[in-house]
Amino acid sequence: MSLNATPSGERVHIGFFGRRNAGKSSVVNAVTGQDLAVVSDTRGTTTDPVSKAMELLPIGPVVIVDTPGIDDEGALGELRVRKTRQVLNKTDVAILVVDSTLGCSEAENELIQIFEEKKIKYLIVYNKCDLLSDEKRLELEKEACLVSATEKIGIYELKEAIGKLAASEGPKQPLVADLVQPNEFVVLVVPIDSAAPKGRLILPQQQTIRDLLEAGAVPIVTRETELKATLEQLGKKPAIVITDSQAFAKVSAETPREIPLTSFSILMARYKGQLRGAVLGAAAIEKLQDGDTVLISEGCTHHRQCDDIGTVKLPRWLREHTGKDLQFQFSSGISFPEELSQYQLIVHCGGCMLNEREMQYRQKCAADQNIPFTNYGIAIAYMQGILQRSIEIFPQLLRDLEG
Repeated sequence: MSLNATPSGERVHIGFFGRRNAGKSSVVNAVTGQDLAVVSDTRGTTTDPVSKAMELLPIGPVVIVDTPGIDDEGALGELRVRKTRQVLNKTDVAILVVDSTLGCSEAENELIQIFEEKKIKYLIVYNKCDLLSDEKRLELEKEACLVSATEKIGIYELKEAIGKLAASEGPKQPLVADLVQPNEFVVLVVPIDSAAPKGRLILPQQQTIRDLLEAGAVPIVTRETELKATLEQLGKKPAIVITDSQAFAKVSAETPREIPLTSFSILMARYKGQLRGAVLGAAAIEKLQDGDTVLISEGCTHHRQCDDIGTVKLPRWLREHTGKDLQFQFSSGISFPEELSQYQLIVHCGGCMLNEREMQYRQKCAADQNIPFTNYGIAIAYMQGILQRSIEIFPQLLRDLEG
């Protein structure tokens, strides 16, 4: 995916599920118009989830995921089924592909139950409808979509149905646009150090700039070393200063108290529907004891720099703040442990590469196991004593916390 393409976290995730040999991969290929998935008469050809970011009309930017059969057998089959279940944690729209000549089994009914428990919008699609009698076809089309991937029957109607489900998700929480007015200045503080990606800005910074431009505001980007001079030369007070979390302390010291201040990471937590829980979770930092283990999790995989924030800076700052001999474990990308009882705190990145459903799933996993969950920027603001200031732009959140 190119740098100008819609990020994965902003795409509708559409997962295709079903038993082996139900024709999932054939349906995926028919819907996408591409040979995205390997098709074979051999049961279990799809051995791992296969993802593809693409534009799919009438929906727009999506991630299509073809999954292994939910009835796979043996030790390796169990692993594949587990991976299929993991895909559900980030699925916005689920397509259950059923072999219409066999009908729904216990395996499909179990999946339907999971869809409903996780509140995933889903469609039941009966494939191989060209093999049905007219009477059976009329019976089934009352309860599900009928398609034939090989004969390209019902594919257009299926795409339209998927589009309607995806569109019914409704508008997302703005990243920052609702906090500013047209023509207001917004100062973005972007450090350029050894950890900054060569020749570009990181995704939350790009997304914030785009959101501000769409709102008619005027983003002004500067480094922390030029912030003081920038504020002095603006000529009017900016609506807000938004900083990279790593520069929070310096930026807070140099931003007049009457100017609202927050971070990209805090905005991202709100955007992903996690802000309140992450603010509450930060208080657990004070309860850490010698020997406690902290999980630091990132939603993407990238080349680690010598002073990486996740694996180097955050562990150092947490040890310094608490004065405790803490242990650390790390996860990245799609890897996130299901069993969390060994951890006393989870500190997650902003999750710009993960969709909202995946981020909320991870936070809920922690909540279900009574493990405090926060994110990078909120943890940093808490340790530097500026968390209260950094969330003052969200008065309802402050009222909720005080209440």
